[in-house]
Amino acid sequence: MSFMKTLAIIGSTASGKSDLALSLAQQNNALILSIDSLSIYKEIDIASAKPSKDELASVEHFGIDRLNPDETASVFTFIDEYRRIRDQALSKNKNIIIVGGSSFYLKSMIDGLSKIPDYSPSTIEKAKTMMMDQQMCHRLLSEIDPHTMKKIALSDSYRIEKMLLIYLESSIAPSEWFSANPPKPIITDCPVLNLHVDRDILRERIALRTAKMLKSGLIDEVAELERVYGRVPNSMKAIGIIEVLEYLDGKVSKTEMESLIATHTAQLAKRQQTFNAHQFELTASGGSDELYKIGSTLLK
Repeated sequence: MSFMKTLAIIGSTASGKSDLALSLAQQNNALILSIDSLSIYKEIDIASAKPSKDELASVEHFGIDRLNPDETASVFTFIDEYRRIRDQALSKNKNIIIVGGSSFYLKSMIDGLSKIPDYSPSTIEKAKTMMMDQQMCHRLLSEIDPHTMKKIALSDSYRIEKMLLIYLESSIAPSEWFSANPPKPIITDCPVLNLHVDRDILRERIALRTAKMLKSGLIDEVAELERVYGRVPNSMKAIGIIEVLEYLDGKVSKTEMESLIATHTAQLAKRQQTFNAHQFELTASGGSDELYKIGSTLLK
């Protein structure tokens, strides 16, 4: 019989959550699932602040190096990764530690997702054609389902297309579909620990990490990614990549580029802290040492 336990560690970028997860995993017989919207990509190593090869070798990781940079990660990517790590943990009698900055995906898996229709090829093609006039699609869906669409911006092409596909395939308003197909949690029995770091200390860490990334070859990494994949993929729009592209275009100096990366990362950290504080039922929130003790107890 397996006694697998699952624990999630959330926190802003540069908070040290990956180091905490690694320490806990090494001492508590655990595998690690990284939920990070950039580490999921191969070849994006420096910009994603991915764990080192030694760290990846010391504990088996999931959710890292799974997609090519020209593919698109979604919550379903991480659901697949969770199922992979769960199967491994059950077969090897290990625990699971989930960690990463993209906590929106974690929340989606804890709260659950509604089943979506099986879209026919004709539905997919029709939606693709209709989405050429995105405003028309938003207007049409707003007439059919004003409650749902008032929460979706005119510019949100991903969600507009999702609602359109549901409507075209099911012939009912998306809200009716979701009501008939309530969400089912993917991850259950998962305490959530929030790693809190003082804002001034976090800014210092972000500045140091930015400098380290540049010293490690961030500019060369981004230049090679652009050469191979261009600028269209979603992965090429991440913080740390877009600023380097501006530098390569001659729009900003190297000093300005470094400052912009640090500023945008700090802004992201603030958004992450707000999201984590309001969107999760936290088991605990505190510093690294405190959470290490709590985490070790929960995984026993």
